[in-house]
Amino acid sequence: MAVFRRGDYWWYEFIFAGRRVRESSKSTSKTVAKAAEQQRKRELEEGFNNFTDNRRERVRTIADLADEYLTAYKLRHPQSAVFAEYAVNHVCRILGGRMFVDCNEGTITLYQNHRLKEGAAPKSVNEEIGFLLRVMGDPGDLLRVRLRKRKMLKLKTGRSIAKAYAVEEKERMLAEAKKGRSPHIFPAIMLALNAGIRDAELKNLTWAQMDLAKGYLTVGKSKTEAGEGRTIPLNTALAECMSDYAEWYREKFGKPQPQWYIFPFGKPTPSDPTRPVTTLKTAWNNVRKNAKVEGRWHDNRHTLITDLAESGAGDQTIMDIAGHVSKQMLKHYSHIRMQAKRNALEAIVQKPAAAKASKEKDEAAEGVPTKSPTEVIRGAKAARRSHAPVPVENSNAAMNSKGDYSELPRVTQGFEGVSPQKSPQSAIFEVHRGMKKARKSKILIGSSGRTRTYNPSVNSRMLCH
Repeated sequence: MAVFRRGDYWWYEFIFAGRRVRESSKSTSKTVAKAAEQQRKRELEEGFNNFTDNRRERVRTIADLADEYLTAYKLRHPQSAVFAEYAVNHVCRILGGRMFVDCNEGTITLYQNHRLKEGAAPKSVNEEIGFLLRVMGDPGDLLRVRLRKRKMLKLKTGRSIAKAYAVEEKERMLAEAKKGRSPHIFPAIMLALNAGIRDAELKNLTWAQMDLAKGYLTVGKSKTEAGEGRTIPLNTALAECMSDYAEWYREKFGKPQPQWYIFPFGKPTPSDPTRPVTTLKTAWNNVRKNAKVEGRWHDNRHTLITDLAESGAGDQTIMDIAGHVSKQMLKHYSHIRMQAKRNALEAIVQKPAAAKASKEKDEAAEGVPTKSPTEVIRGAKAARRSHAPVPVENSNAAMNSKGDYSELPRVTQGFEGVSPQKSPQSAIFEVHRGMKKARKSKILIGSSGRTRTYNPSVNSRMLCH
């Protein structure tokens, strides 16, 4: 350890962990330089052994810590700085004078009860508690674990109040929006119902993001990475609406510049296109009230996603339009209506009946029998049994006409039917060909009544004997 003078100031020098430390004390006093050397060496030893004294930090108030946290939060998350400031202000209002060391599980419970008595929603209270624990830093993380273990970290929230507007409700809202005083509300609702863009995305749209010639818009800054920069086509209804609005915009401000906002700032009428509109709340509430519709602005987005799902659009297509990153979020936004479910189940009943009727119609047009193969075969056999007998030439008549008699007896009886030695197919073929061919005669011989084919040589010998 040593101190030495260099110019007007004293320096100190020592070895720590095998390394030489040489720094200026910025003082002209040798005594101050020696004290600075001792303090610097102690700081290095405490840092090397991971030992810090946080007593000064622990006696600071929540308000002091919240100011520092909020300043850093606004720099890193400017898109959500407004809500963060709203939540932190409530924390400082109730717990701002409390020292950091006094915050424990009882403090969290006290804050929750106080905000519930004021009528705050459980979801809002949970968000505020989250900011309070983040303000506290590492001790806040330990407190979060203990609260979660005791199931006291979050208040129970109600079911989601999101909905999808019916067709009649949408028609009434659009009709009232056309009659409204605000020139923004009708195109804004059309964008929400036909493009599904969020409120912040809509208010920050510029003309550089709207391409009416090619029929699509490009979303700028968004809540999610998947939503930022996505392109959304304009359907015919939205394209017509935005074209009419562009005409009004030209008459009001002249030719739109790319950096100008589509929904400009101004009260009671738009007056500054270089600034975006801050809110559409008043105009929206008037539209809902006059249309007698209950719901939120964000439900317009839910409505579009539900309509796309009911129309049969694929999940990836819907996620690309809405800017979602997961199917779980898509399921949260989709509210398949009861009528769509009923139609889907009814289609299961109607589809087989329609298919059967179509099949029978096609078979009838092609001449294909609608009976089963067994019925067809039975019908063919019955037709053969009832078929007219095939004419056979009478041998005796032919010989009598010539005057020639044979000593052999001639069979003068014709037999109906088809020879058992021939297949039904051959018999049918001969009939259709018009062939008149004599069949072998049959005669009953013996007492058993068995049918035998007539053989002249055998029968003649039998008769002679």
